[in-house]
Amino acid sequence: MNTFYNADGKPVLLKIVKAIQENKAYLGEVDGLIGDGDHGMNMNKGFSVFEERFQDEEFTFSEGLDELGMILLNEIGGSMGPIYGTIFMDMAEAGEEFEEIQVGQLAAMLEAGLNGLCEIVEAKVGDKTLVDTLAPAVESLKKSASEGIGFADALSAMKAAAEAGRDSTKDMVAKFGRSSRLGERSRGVLDAGATSCCIILCAMADGMIEMLR
Repeated sequence: MNTFYNADGKPVLLKIVKAIQENKAYLGEVDGLIGDGDHGMNMNKGFSVFEERFQDEEFTFSEGLDELGMILLNEIGGSMGPIYGTIFMDMAEAGEEFEEIQVGQLAAMLEAGLNGLCEIVEAKVGDKTLVDTLAPAVESLKKSASEGIGFADALSAMKAAAEAGRDSTKDMVAKFGRSSRLGERSRGVLDAGATSCCIILCAMADGMIEMLR
């Protein structure tokens, strides 16, 4: 029970969509504390457009990531559209040849997404962005792959790493985006991008665990 099949990706993508939809108001609240408050609305818009267009279509995990990425890149506002669009499309490209996705393959896909993001945004761990969630998740998966840990346990560890990364942003000072203008006043609040990234990664992990065979 250590393999997730690329062909089984549709339920996972739709689970991620549902998680964003269910957290629309919460993401707006988090963003509104030090940002412009539209993160939940914009994310919900992009993910819901994907659902409307593809809920009756068949697609693999990598195909779904690519389609979702293109929608986010081209059709939603704010800075997060290009950011998540890049992450998902680079993940898709890295995984398009995979029939079976195991811990190492998923680590490679997420790392490709992180690397793609770092090519367009200079943010690093500690800057109070979604990098603080995504980077620890990637490292957790890479560590699990090197230690031969089973997929379900590796996904659970990745979720814990993502949650810890998200929580770490509360004590950071924002270095990017509108909230960076607040300086020290941005401390004490979670970063909205780190929060949405954690929601996405946890929903993805839960969906994959359900589909392992």
